Amino acid sequence: MVRADASFRGIASSVEVESLRVCLESGEFFIAEQLGIPPLYAELWKFSNGPSADDHVWHTFYELRRATDEEIGTPVFDSVQNIISKIMAVKTWDETLSPHWAFQ
Repeated sequence: MVRADASFRGIASSVEVESLRVCLESGEFFIAEQLGIPPLYAELWKFSNGPSADDHVWHTFYELRRATDEEIGTPVFDSVQNIISKIMAVKTWDETLSPHWAFQ
């Protein structure tokens, strides 16, 4: 498993976090390409030399949390409010946006 964190400017309320989870597939999965978030598959391709049947199109949302002291100063990807808006605007997750779609 490859895990990555993204830094966002701002703070989300617990109500906002719960609202966005409702919009995720099964309450936790999303298509990174659909949100404009850099996908993680390049990290996996180091092990498989490219897309394979073992890969899938989904990324997992774990949490929104405050940055630690060590994380402050890392590049900010977007604002919390903007990413929440993007997630809440999704009506249907489009698996075909991922290069792994061909292996489904």
